[in-house]
Amino acid sequence: MQNWEGVSEFVAVAESGGFTAAAGRLGISTAQVSRQVSALEARLSTKLLYRTTRKVSVTEAGQIYYQHCRQVLDGLAEAERAVTDLQQVPRGRLRLTAPVTYGETTLAPLVNDFALCHPELQVEMQLTNHKLDLVAEGYDLAIRLGRLEDSSMMARRLGSRTLYVCASPQYLSSRGEPHSLSELGQHNCLPGTLDYWRFREQGRSRNIKVSGSIRCNSGRALVDAALKGIGIVQLPDYYVEEHLRAGRLVSLLEHYREEDDGIWGVYPHNRHLSPKVRMLLDYFSESLGE
Repeated sequence: MQNWEGVSEFVAVAESGGFTAAAGRLGISTAQVSRQVSALEARLSTKLLYRTTRKVSVTEAGQIYYQHCRQVLDGLAEAERAVTDLQQVPRGRLRLTAPVTYGETTLAPLVNDFALCHPELQVEMQLTNHKLDLVAEGYDLAIRLGRLEDSSMMARRLGSRTLYVCASPQYLSSRGEPHSLSELGQHNCLPGTLDYWRFREQGRSRNIKVSGSIRCNSGRALVDAALKGIGIVQLPDYYVEEHLRAGRLVSLLEHYREEDDGIWGVYPHNRHLSPKVRMLLDYFSESLGE
């Protein structure tokens, strides 16, 4: 086994850009990672990494060695997954990532129910609004919303989400209700991350630039502002449907509503779809409605 010692640690350092990050990824100490990589370099009589006080970079020889090691490790992981498939039982670690609010409100309860049914499974769920590199960071699955941009990934549509434009009855009683897209300029529209809202007019998608007294990258904050009568918002269904049903918000401009976005399960195209990932995707699909 000596020939394998340090290989996983070196690959983790090369991909994560540092010993501390690699240690966190592997679940071992930074000192152990450093020792293993140093022993590997000594065994190869080759410097694989440049180390400075500020950063770690891969040498030319290290790049060549990394490419070969990555293929070998991928092959070993594929072999292990193939053997696990024979058992058809979700087990081992499953790492997935999802957007924060959608993950908290919708996915986490589903993941928890799934984990209850499969006690041999260890789930690690990272909720973040940043798009993580699934291959480099070792994730099995990502849940992404809206339009997909990364064609290097495999994707399965699990469900859909609807974008609503809405305001409180209080706001509408004081400012009136817009009935056309051109009237939005006369209203206090509260944008989020983007400065435009999406609509569909005469069969075509159309983006309308909006502005107002508040702009915030938090959907929950915008919902609160809308409920307090400050202005109009455009948000996905999981933020506003409860308030729409209760009459606390009113849906507007429904004739111009954009087509529903997709909810996608995304995974690397060269990664074997293990039973645990496939079964979780099936569970999501059944629960989310498609």
